[in-house]
Amino acid sequence: MHNFFHVVFYQPILNLLVFLYNIIPGHDIGLAIIVLTILIKLAFLPLSKKAIESQKALQEIQPKIEALKKEYANDKEKMGKEMMNLYKEEKVSPFSSCLPLLIQLPFLWAVFLVFQDGLSGKGLDNVYGFIYRPEAINYISLGIINLAKPNVVLAILAGLAQFWQAKMMITTRPAIKGEGSKDEDMMAIMNKQMLYFMPALTVFFCLSFPGGLALYWLITTVLAALQQAYLFKQKTEPKLVVIKQ
Repeated sequence: MHNFFHVVFYQPILNLLVFLYNIIPGHDIGLAIIVLTILIKLAFLPLSKKAIESQKALQEIQPKIEALKKEYANDKEKMGKEMMNLYKEEKVSPFSSCLPLLIQLPFLWAVFLVFQDGLSGKGLDNVYGFIYRPEAINYISLGIINLAKPNVVLAILAGLAQFWQAKMMITTRPAIKGEGSKDEDMMAIMNKQMLYFMPALTVFFCLSFPGGLALYWLITTVLAALQQAYLFKQKTEPKLVVIKQ
């Protein structure tokens, strides 16, 4: 399993980064990381687009979900069946936004390992024979930023980008009183907690590892937020909510 991960995920990302480092004028590792991030983001564009569209679709049918919870507050089994029928009718899956993230996790871990020790002298032994292997990687970007060490500015910027992205996912929900809306209220509370928890965790994480990883996290989050903002701007006509009598 380790060899599979090494060959399929780790080595290709390492070699792509070294290749970019070789061809970018000035051999700037920071610019190489930015280009690498963009290329990875482009490769996962269809998956991330599908995930964001699923999140958007779930938000759009939220009034219908809340109406069902209110109507069947005393019949959980019936509520569950009606929820499944609603998802099927609207062609929405509550889990469809999770799959793209799970698929990207091995690549994120591979990027982490590359920035952690892949660019060291020993790590460069994994460079393919047809790619020029530099004697050493210059970790100084733009002449001032050492991406081999934790960087406070990049960590804070990554946290702010994470906050911006999470903020877009919080929508105003209608206040519905009753037994059926209790779990919805709890979900809203959890979303607000995550709004601040994830950026704080991102800053802590980025302060614990090389600045190159913080730069990667920052760029990929900004690109994801921009894509998310664009897709969420494409509003659809609101659908009539009908509650059965």
